[in-house]
Amino acid sequence: MVDTSQQQIETFVQEWPSSSAPARDIFLLFLKQLQGLADSRLEFHARPGVSYSLRGVRQERTVRPLFVMVDVIDDEPRWLSVCFYGQAITDPEQRGDFVPGGLLGEDGHCFDIEGTDSSLVAYVQGRIVEAHAAAA
Repeated sequence: MVDTSQQQIETFVQEWPSSSAPARDIFLLFLKQLQGLADSRLEFHARPGVSYSLRGVRQERTVRPLFVMVDVIDDEPRWLSVCFYGQAITDPEQRGDFVPGGLLGEDGHCFDIEGTDSSLVAYVQGRIVEAHAAAA
């Protein structure tokens, strides 16, 4: 059986505008990280003209299985907003934003990535690991 989410993700990446290549490279970095996490699966939700959402989900969880949402904001150029449930992560460097009701109706904590700040990308990768562990 072919994973339709994987097909959608591959098509999405292939059609990515060249003007937003830095955001694509960071998206691919997060995608690879999420693919390597145990007991997880990916969901992909496309809303052309608004956002494309890559969601990391813990397979064994029935209550709040989502642990991260990597949204590609469909602007010119594209940029990323990586969101977690507020209680699922820490933000010791206070680099993210608290967003009341911002993650599927619950309080969230989001990190906007509009450039190529490698230290922010690494920091968010750490938050992905933290949220994955908290969802266990």
